[in-house]
Amino acid sequence: MSNLKLGVEVVDAHDLMPKDGQGSCSTYVELHFDDAKLRTTTKEKDLNPVWNEKFYFNVTDPSKLQNLTLDAFVYHCNKSNSSKVFLGKVHLTGPSFVPYSDAVVLHYPLEKKNVLSRIKGELGLKVYVTDDPSIKSSSPLHDAEPSMDTDKHSAADEPPASFSSSILNIFSRKKNETKHTFHSLPDSDKEKHHQSSSPAAAKTSTNYGMHEMKSGLPPPKAMHAYAGSSYPMDYALKETSPFLGGGQVVGGKVKRGYRPTSSHDLVEQMQYLFVRVVRARDLSSKTDPYVEVKVGNFKGTTKHYEKTEDPEWNQVFAFARDNLQSTMLEVRVKDKNMLLDEVIGTVRFDLNDIPTRVPPNSPLAPEWYRVEKGKDKKKGELMLAVWFGTQADEAFPDAWHSDALFSGEISSSAYAQIRSKVYQSPRLWYVRVKVIEAQDLVVPANSRIQDSYVKVQIGNQILKTKPVQSRTVNLLWDQELMFVAAEPFDEHLIVSVENRVGPNKDETIGVAVIPLNIVDRRADDRFIRTRWFNLEQSMSSAMEGEQEKKEKDKFFSRIHLSICLDGGYHVFDGSTSYSSDLRPTSKQLWKKPIGVLELGILSVDGLHPMKTRDGRGTTDTFCVAKYGNKWVRTRTISDSLSPKYNEQYTWEVFDPATVLTVGVFDNGQLNSSDGNKDRVIGKVRIRISTLETGRIYTNAYPLLVLHPSGVKKMGELHLAIRFYCSSMVDLMQLYFKPHLPKMHYKRPLNLMEQERLRQHAVNVVAARLSRAEPPLRKEVVECMCDTDSHLWSMRRSKANFYRLMKVFSGILSFGRWLGDVSTWKHPVTTVLVHFLFLLLVCFPELILPTIFLYMLVIGMWNLRFRPRYPPHMDTRLSYADGVTPDEMDEEFDTFPSSKSPDIVRYRYDRLRSVAGRIQSVVADLATQGERVQALVSWRDPRATAMFMVFCFVAAIVLYMTPFQVSIILAGFYLMRHPMLRSKVPPAPVNFFRRLPALTDSML
Repeated sequence: MSNLKLGVEVVDAHDLMPKDGQGSCSTYVELHFDDAKLRTTTKEKDLNPVWNEKFYFNVTDPSKLQNLTLDAFVYHCNKSNSSKVFLGKVHLTGPSFVPYSDAVVLHYPLEKKNVLSRIKGELGLKVYVTDDPSIKSSSPLHDAEPSMDTDKHSAADEPPASFSSSILNIFSRKKNETKHTFHSLPDSDKEKHHQSSSPAAAKTSTNYGMHEMKSGLPPPKAMHAYAGSSYPMDYALKETSPFLGGGQVVGGKVKRGYRPTSSHDLVEQMQYLFVRVVRARDLSSKTDPYVEVKVGNFKGTTKHYEKTEDPEWNQVFAFARDNLQSTMLEVRVKDKNMLLDEVIGTVRFDLNDIPTRVPPNSPLAPEWYRVEKGKDKKKGELMLAVWFGTQADEAFPDAWHSDALFSGEISSSAYAQIRSKVYQSPRLWYVRVKVIEAQDLVVPANSRIQDSYVKVQIGNQILKTKPVQSRTVNLLWDQELMFVAAEPFDEHLIVSVENRVGPNKDETIGVAVIPLNIVDRRADDRFIRTRWFNLEQSMSSAMEGEQEKKEKDKFFSRIHLSICLDGGYHVFDGSTSYSSDLRPTSKQLWKKPIGVLELGILSVDGLHPMKTRDGRGTTDTFCVAKYGNKWVRTRTISDSLSPKYNEQYTWEVFDPATVLTVGVFDNGQLNSSDGNKDRVIGKVRIRISTLETGRIYTNAYPLLVLHPSGVKKMGELHLAIRFYCSSMVDLMQLYFKPHLPKMHYKRPLNLMEQERLRQHAVNVVAARLSRAEPPLRKEVVECMCDTDSHLWSMRRSKANFYRLMKVFSGILSFGRWLGDVSTWKHPVTTVLVHFLFLLLVCFPELILPTIFLYMLVIGMWNLRFRPRYPPHMDTRLSYADGVTPDEMDEEFDTFPSSKSPDIVRYRYDRLRSVAGRIQSVVADLATQGERVQALVSWRDPRATAMFMVFCFVAAIVLYMTPFQVSIILAGFYLMRHPMLRSKVPPAPVNFFRRLPALTDSML
């Protein structure tokens, strides 16, 4: 028997509706879970009752835990007539049942029973799952009247949060399957505390059917992922209730606090001490000055200037107020020396006297301060501005941050690699080049034209036409090529005519260099005029241009081209399945935005160390968010396994069928060579169409990453998301408009060409963003754009197969139901289906209304089970928990393979085996289709003759028989009673299986 229990702590309620006629109510809560009922004590004459009572439900079937619901009903007890009055309810689904370590007290707004109900107030609950055997389930109460006695409960300790393997077996629906174990190590401080603390004895007290116990801190978790199991709770999405700039978020709504709201209302307000160092004057001309700003143990420096009296820095330093270890701010002007830097003078500030600036107030004006050292009062002057502010300050993004550098870093040398940045990806164009012909080609005297082709190049993109042969100097290709280019057009279009004179030996006949700035642009499929371009003998001559040519050079070889920049397409720089932008390149085709997407990147918790520093594990993390052509990068917070960012960003939304991507990365550039790569920690995708308008989603997203050893949870990313829609009518109309620009339908690109152009587009975007400061490196761009999504892997193949089976599962279930009806497995159902069948045949006008009404009923029934949170990475859907280690190792293999020949041979044989089974299925489908064709192809003359006779008789009979009678007879024949059925297949099936197919003609 399972020890799994659902713990519910009923904390309190606020602002309830008075029901006793005296402005108050006597309140109790009734809990319903898995056909069990529990009830709290009654709090009389209290609109804000406090219970702090704990209940434990026994989970009878742990495998169905995620499908169960918990209902908390709040009632007023009417003593006059011994009845209860409904005050509201709270409905919780499976994702709300989390381990105790992740559970927090949430105040849920009370829901109405119907539209006319007058309900208000909130109910505070803490819901969690435990498997401690010492905890006994609460005794269920009968439907008796609630007791009027007020029960006083003693404060009890929380139950343990440890999950043993017996609990996590609830996520397995199949037995005897391979399982993988993933360990999540706790923080070192917590682990030491757990080892030093002795476990307390469990205390069990019976009080109104509730049992409480006491234990120590939880041990490290072990996650068992079973093939075909339900979704692991540790990998599930969790709703949070943080205190943001606008107030506390509960159930997607903001509870306004007493502090004023700010423009950054999706993040927690963080106080910073800002110091702006502008410039200095009247310093000695023999010094190499720089400024050092120091608060406690935190210290930041500007760059130094050599031999100058009036240096100008204009740099901002930001010190986190929570980490300030001193009440004094010191700004020192120093002289850079070889051995020891000399202090020129110091300016001191008392932190209690520094003003606080609240945007949108104007920035604080800098002032001149006298630099003093000891008795020498005159050492020059320094222009400074010092104030307290938040991350909403406009100086925050470009500031030097004290919480972004680790303890070993005492200067701003890593400043370029850590600060936040907003990037604009370049505008991408499709370049369509049609190579028509070439005339008057000049070839060397000792060679002739054999297999000639045209090579077209833009940057690293090189395409070639098919080779042609001709005995003349005029060649015809008439072939079209497609490229990707980015504005501004730094690279030219290079066209060269090549002649193959031998194996792997080509010679250049002529070259033309065409700047893309002079190429025609179009936003539709209008005709583009063709042009003749002169071919030069060498690349250097072609780069000089026609203006440098001498007048005596009047003869040129020419090539006939049609070149245009196609702006009517959307250039995909990511996977087509979850693109973040669908607008065409040409701005004149852009529509107005339909809404605004706001993202608050709060924090990351429970990170695993990605590197070692000073003999201990640590991580230097930053987040990257991509939506449309706008990329954002948070500041890098070093040496922290629980970094807090609290940065907010905004995007315009043009289409709801787009996806926001947020990734977390480890910065590999701090105190290391440029050869180190930024490593991915995890990634989250959020589809805009799944977000309700105006609701704030505050969730902790698990950062799941595939490793050769399996799935690993690297931490949790806390986000706050809100989508505002400017016009609901425009949003609804957008669902009925084309998904892509019109050019994708007028002149569609084939799948292979679109995938090739997508790869080129990612390379172009990565090259441009890597030139920014700080650079967004190529591996980060490729991870955000999912460049490896097209690569084959056994895991993805199985996952897509099971996705397809899930799609058709409804049709297959309907087919099995029809089979049960036709075989009279349930006689009552079969009789009812006969009646419905007669009704629909006699009144065919009811068929379509019945179908649509049935779909309406299904949709309304599923409304109560609709997802409350945005979808997230699903390990079961990805088939990551059922893959073998060798298949996972194959997915992480390089291309081409770097494994030994024996392993490659084994994997090739396995692939042949899988492909053989697929081949058999395809061959069987082809066989059935060929048998249908054989009915009228006279391949089997006797079978075709009998089919012709049958068709003639059937045509006469159906012509003379009413159509409805034919349908009724056919239906009754298919649903005939088993007593009228034979054990062998019927005659039509036997006849069809004897028809010939083309398998006899295959080699």
